[in-house]
Amino acid sequence: MDYRQEMKQLRDELNAHGYRYYVLDDPTISDYEYDHKLRRLEDLEREHPEEITPDSPTQRVGGPALKEFQQVEHAVPLESLQDVFDGDEVREFLARVAETVDAPAYSVEPKVDGLSVALEYRDGVFVRGATRGDGRVGEDVTENLRTIRSIPMTLPEKLPRLIVRGEVYMSRTVFEELNAQREIAGQPLMANPRNAAAGSLRQLDPKVAASRKLDIAIFNLQLAEGKTFATHTETMEYLASQHFKVIPNRCLSSAEDLLAEIDRLNDTRMEFPFDMDGAVIKLNDLALREKLGSTAKCPRWAIAYKYPPEQKPSQLVDIVVQVGRTGVLTPKAVLKPVRLAGTTVTNATLHNQDYIMEKDIRIGDTVIVQKAGEIIPEIVEVVKDKRPEGTVPYRLPETCPVCGAPVSRDPDGAAVRCTGAECPAQLLRNLTHFASRSAMDIEGLGPAVMGQLVDSGLVSTAADLYDLKAEAIAKLDRMGDKSADNAVKAIAKSKENDLWRLIFALGIRQVGEKAAKTLAQHFGTMDALCAASAEELTAINDVGPITAAYLRSWMDNPQSQDLLARLKVAGVNMECKEKALDSRFAGMTFVLTGALERFTREEAGEMVEKRGGKAASSVSKKTTYVVAGPGAGSKLRKAQELGIPVLSEEDFLAMLQ
Repeated sequence: MDYRQEMKQLRDELNAHGYRYYVLDDPTISDYEYDHKLRRLEDLEREHPEEITPDSPTQRVGGPALKEFQQVEHAVPLESLQDVFDGDEVREFLARVAETVDAPAYSVEPKVDGLSVALEYRDGVFVRGATRGDGRVGEDVTENLRTIRSIPMTLPEKLPRLIVRGEVYMSRTVFEELNAQREIAGQPLMANPRNAAAGSLRQLDPKVAASRKLDIAIFNLQLAEGKTFATHTETMEYLASQHFKVIPNRCLSSAEDLLAEIDRLNDTRMEFPFDMDGAVIKLNDLALREKLGSTAKCPRWAIAYKYPPEQKPSQLVDIVVQVGRTGVLTPKAVLKPVRLAGTTVTNATLHNQDYIMEKDIRIGDTVIVQKAGEIIPEIVEVVKDKRPEGTVPYRLPETCPVCGAPVSRDPDGAAVRCTGAECPAQLLRNLTHFASRSAMDIEGLGPAVMGQLVDSGLVSTAADLYDLKAEAIAKLDRMGDKSADNAVKAIAKSKENDLWRLIFALGIRQVGEKAAKTLAQHFGTMDALCAASAEELTAINDVGPITAAYLRSWMDNPQSQDLLARLKVAGVNMECKEKALDSRFAGMTFVLTGALERFTREEAGEMVEKRGGKAASSVSKKTTYVVAGPGAGSKLRKAQELGIPVLSEEDFLAMLQ
């Protein structure tokens, strides 16, 4: 077979299988077979890059990172809907329509809580996608939309121009996975799937958007050149035939049937993969829609019924404390089972000690519960007149319920954390950080592999990594003999790392890379650092009293001492190799901006730090010098406004020499 024919056949097969998997949820081949065909297509495209087409599944990663999004004027405005909140308002809407329309029928559908976009196709090929914006002008997010597997890149029917409107969302399952990954990485958690989807779609780097596994539900046909339809229902059937994932809808007429359908959608909302915050009622006849028209803000032929958060009483039976992967102690209310928003609720988050005290929540109380964002159950209030006698205010424990180490409250927040260096609850997050590129740089031990090592019982502290054998690693999922051997070699190589990498890898609060380098160069050995008093620590540049307190607390913990002792026995280097060249930049802060020609900004920053200085990312009154290369912008202007000396790259080189 000619390579062009093979490439076309592979594209057609992979797109067809992708449609069955991502839209119909009915795959007909295994993941292995799909990946094998995709690998073959990738090989052919590398050999013949001139044959790559826009509809190739290999192009789903999107284009290069953007500097900013371009504005797009919508060919058909993306109008917003008037909100209603009860049955009387629904009847008022129906009555207004009935004044103009005889025997109207309506489409009722779930209102997806996501981000509205318009998708444009020319001759059946996806050419552009834009956010709603203000309804008339949005942002071009085409490359990010290409990463959504349920959006077809080509359509069976090649209309000259087709524009559809849909809601981009993140499924609850993907949302939970994303937050679990962010917790391991020590990143702030996303508030809800809607915010997560919106933030993901507006990432300037499409590869980030691709990693978020977004989805879409198409709910309206905006424009179809060369095609006519009588009803909204017909348009949805047509779009489904064009391989779009369309939102489910039902066509009804009477107020009673419409209200019953609204209630049914509310009762079954957890059966949908997306969050929904209401139901949409639309006039089904398209010609009648044109007749009714729109106000300055909303169409007169549609409304959005918004569901109020469902609240019910329950009894708080107990309060249990969970320890998260970052060591934060989170109290959780154990409730008598109560049916809420379509599911049985037995637990509710209590956030932290301040939240409990503010609402005066006690074990035995009758409480009002609702679902925040329709996902997480929370306590709204305590029914004080039903409080049993003898209840007492609740306090979080002073020691970790998992490992028994002392807990400490963040001085700059409400979080209470376990201080144990070997706490099992924090193990996966701590190990992932320990092996990360910026810490001990152990290649091949990412979160997935590390999770298997923990689950299999092979590793319970960072020191256990240095006892691993290739035979044991090779038995893990997706790990073979070669990968296992490479991992063992990478672990052995990490023993030779400079001291600062180990200090950073220990995950001590507020001790980042720069602070770790400063500490390593100042004290020279891990023993000297462990013996330093709080006063000696705060005397160092960039180490304040809070950081010093965290350091001393960590070093004084028996779990920390045990970990360091085992790492030393394993042969991990405990001495500083990269001594500061001199201290000529001591007390100075440099900001590097623009394009430097002789080295990267990261390399220049390292040169500053090796001479006792600090490389900062923003200009302030404390900045000593700004080093500006070609293309320097706002940082250079701010330096000039504040009167801070600006150095050229030649000036900077002269200071280094």
